[in-house]
Amino acid sequence: MTLKVYLSGEIHTDWREQIVEGAAGLEVSFSSPVTDHAASDDCGVAILGAEPDKFWHDNKGAKVNAIRTRKGIEQADVVVVRFGEQYKQWNAAFDAGYAAALGKSLIILHGPDHAHALKEVDAAALAVAQEPRQVVQILRYVLTGALPG
Repeated sequence: MTLKVYLSGEIHTDWREQIVEGAAGLEVSFSSPVTDHAASDDCGVAILGAEPDKFWHDNKGAKVNAIRTRKGIEQADVVVVRFGEQYKQWNAAFDAGYAAALGKSLIILHGPDHAHALKEVDAAALAVAQEPRQVVQILRYVLTGALPG
């Protein structure tokens, strides 16, 4: 069995790299949104033309980014959504809801400080992890049946 895993959420830490490296040797393929913050913010106006109003600037970028995000979530077997500590990731909450609506296996990743704020998101998940290594352990268990040693 090969799993397609979409890694959504905050882009300010190396959690994605930790999961990808930890899953080396497993039959897993990973995809994610564009994690270059400036490119993600400015893709709409860089491609489709400038907008004088910040709302429309952001709107263009959000729509262009949604092409990749929707495809990645729709094709995934498992969607991992990380909520970081530093910023509010409203896009991550949207991605989690979209994945849940599509019936995707959803793993939510956040620290204990977000447990109350994310209770509805957590309730839609099949697992709620606090560390990237736990996500790797879930993937390893799903693919091999092996528990952490």
